[in-house]
Amino acid sequence: MQPSIAVVVDQHAEDAAVLRNTRAYLLGASQVRLNHLARLDERLAAHLDGLSVAGAQGWAAAAQALEKPDRGQAFVATVCAIEERDARRLDALLATAEALPESLDGLDSAFGWVSASALRGITGSLLASQDAFRRRVGIVACNLHRVDPGAALAEAVADDDPGLRAQAWRAAGELARRDLLGASVAALSDADAACTFQAARAAVLLGDRGDAVQALLRIAMADGPHRMDALRLLLKLLDLPQALPILRTLTDAPGQAKALVRCVGVAGDPHFMEWLLGRMDDPLLSRQAGEAFCMITGLDLAWLDLECKRPAGFEPGPDDTAGNEDVEVDEDEDLPWPDPVKLRAWWGANAHRFASGTRYFMGERLSADLCVRVLREGFQRQRIAAAQHLCFLNPGTRLFPTSAPAWRQQRWLDASSNA
Repeated sequence: MQPSIAVVVDQHAEDAAVLRNTRAYLLGASQVRLNHLARLDERLAAHLDGLSVAGAQGWAAAAQALEKPDRGQAFVATVCAIEERDARRLDALLATAEALPESLDGLDSAFGWVSASALRGITGSLLASQDAFRRRVGIVACNLHRVDPGAALAEAVADDDPGLRAQAWRAAGELARRDLLGASVAALSDADAACTFQAARAAVLLGDRGDAVQALLRIAMADGPHRMDALRLLLKLLDLPQALPILRTLTDAPGQAKALVRCVGVAGDPHFMEWLLGRMDDPLLSRQAGEAFCMITGLDLAWLDLECKRPAGFEPGPDDTAGNEDVEVDEDEDLPWPDPVKLRAWWGANAHRFASGTRYFMGERLSADLCVRVLREGFQRQRIAAAQHLCFLNPGTRLFPTSAPAWRQQRWLDASSNA
């Protein structure tokens, strides 16, 4: 291979890995819409196509993942191995991901990126494996494409391996496997914390409003990696009078200021709007309060010129959100700074449109039509919330995959509107 060509191919591999990692961040970003994700996905696809066209040279550039288990490189190498149907290389990547969990997210996301046709035969082989880790990857692949793995899922939720069980319960809820509702409730006593949370999440997505809600409440009231996710689910599920005691516990807990602000936005009660406006005067809470305000009202601060400049000398502190292990990361860096004066004026003119004690989401009372509109037009965090609300409004329906490639999401949205 000529040196100039080698440089180009290596650049394809490097840029694809970087874009994959950027994409992972954007999937939960506050100011990213589906069309923004589509533009990044087009760039990522172009680099992956460049590796495919390069053939053996392309694989050589991508195979660095076997030496350096970075998530992005693992993603690139796994996409190449799947699309080339190279079983030997895929086996090596699976072994690497099992031994080095830091690369696992990259491998998983590759199975979600490639087309369903590229996985024919591969997923079936994984599901039929005697190895729990490979069955776990097979379950993940099916779930990312919203394809029901059938009897393999029912077997996986009862497996001895907790990693497989947790992924199986996640898939059971997101794939609307109502036949597993009873089993998910029975699994709330699982000794593994991740399995307990995923079983509870599956149960509420499938329609349970009893034992699973109580399990989520126990998770939400204790320190742990699933606390914030449990809180968000509960505040969408519970009637507002039932949600108030949860918010009060956050008020009294030290180090939970940001979590409280976010949860107020999830609860959606306009009763707290004046309180949110007050939090906008605190630079450490201002952006989160602005996002919560917008989650309730549906405002776009940048579009409506309701933002202001970053305070001079402001340095973000560590994120104190419950369950966030990387406290050095400011996950809200891209949030706009709300202008408290303008927003107080806006609220003064529009408060009459909102009734206290009623849940609002994106400026309206909850409805399936609203959730579908938000899935089409909203920012990623709003879209994630809309997908969950849609499931809770229609228990036992599949959870819309807001992390799927943008063109696949658009196709599913178009199909739903034509149904």
